[in-house]
Amino acid sequence: MHAPGGSIISDGRSRLMTAPDTLADFSSLLDDAPREPAPAGRGGKIALIVFLATLGGGGGYVWWASAAALRAPTVTSQTPAASAGAAASLAVPSDGSLRLSVDGGEQYLGPDAAGVFVSSGGDDARPIASIAKLVTALVVLDAHPLESADDPGPTVSFTEADTDLYDRFYVQGVTIAKMPDGTRMPLHDALATMLLPSASNYAVAIARWGFGSEGAYVDAARSWLSRNGLNDTRIVDATGIDARNTSTPADLVALGRLAAANPSIAAITSMRSISVTGAGTVTNTNDLLGTLGVDGLKTGNLGDGTFNLLFTASLDVGIGSPLKITGVRLGGTTHDSTDGDVARVLQSISDGFHDLQVGSLGETIGTITTPWGSQAELVLAKNAEVRTWSDTPVTVTLDTVTPRTYADGETVGSVTWTAGPQTSTADVKIAGAIEEPTLLWRLTHPGELG
Repeated sequence: MHAPGGSIISDGRSRLMTAPDTLADFSSLLDDAPREPAPAGRGGKIALIVFLATLGGGGGYVWWASAAALRAPTVTSQTPAASAGAAASLAVPSDGSLRLSVDGGEQYLGPDAAGVFVSSGGDDARPIASIAKLVTALVVLDAHPLESADDPGPTVSFTEADTDLYDRFYVQGVTIAKMPDGTRMPLHDALATMLLPSASNYAVAIARWGFGSEGAYVDAARSWLSRNGLNDTRIVDATGIDARNTSTPADLVALGRLAAANPSIAAITSMRSISVTGAGTVTNTNDLLGTLGVDGLKTGNLGDGTFNLLFTASLDVGIGSPLKITGVRLGGTTHDSTDGDVARVLQSISDGFHDLQVGSLGETIGTITTPWGSQAELVLAKNAEVRTWSDTPVTVTLDTVTPRTYADGETVGSVTWTAGPQTSTADVKIAGAIEEPTLLWRLTHPGELG
């Protein structure tokens, strides 16, 4: 600890001056030294000199008092308090149903997030509409797998009966895609034409190609559902236009995980459009692609009040790896409102992560005081914040060491804040100089000297 006159702590002694040998020298030192309140007048000064000289055996006391070790300053500190952040408010729709699971971020969200992180509207079975085409794709690929996301697969040659499906579904007002007579295309492109615009004529044609008939496909689909534990999902055709194609939110989230794990389906459903032979350019009906990390999977509706979206999203919330979210919204009022419902819940998850300031530069957490009245503070050396989820509790630890020099700016410890897996640390430093005691204080406080 340094001060204008020298160092207080130096081998336990102050080396600021040479001890006087005579009362005259002592008197001169008193004249020159900074003073505390003392008896007024020359008589008081002479009386003090005579008293101290008598007490200390002349110059010997003065020498001892001026050079004696000082007691270490008193250091007091307290661990700073830190409040949790605001609780997250997850936006869920007031009608229909919604369910989300989250992979990643378990240290923030808890281990149950991968099961059910958000749920509303119960788990009753509802019509899934064209989400059934995702089942068609998975079942066909189970029987005729593609080697990779880029593998075009075998060539599918559509028959005249397949091309007649265009007219059949056109009359019903169902979504279709062009399929000229003699159309041939790789299985990858056929699946893309079914999934992106949700073309029902391609769904039936692919089911026939894969299993010989749509009825044989339905049998294969039911067997596949059972093998994969999707026991609350019912499939009666390859298109989903029959309202008896139903499933529960829980089953659909599981279905979404299976679809996302298939490289071909994940790649296809992430595309905004694709140009294929015969059908031309087909466009994805999932308008949320690219919004809040949405990167798949399938829309479906049977009219007002039955709009559905089974989706995946890679949501960056500022914790390193993005959250991998699989979710489903069933029973939305319209296409746009369903998109809005999904966007709001994803945004509310993102908003639930925040940077919480836990410490401020210069914040006082302790003091250093001396018997002679000099004082300095212990302060945080920087601002500190942690990235945390919702109202995760924050724990605080303070570690300090005994100062070596008691100098302004000396680091004497640290504070660490922990919230979930995140920590932030700030050094604790001395702010202010500890001034040395005056000679007069030394002479008049022998009990405070070593």
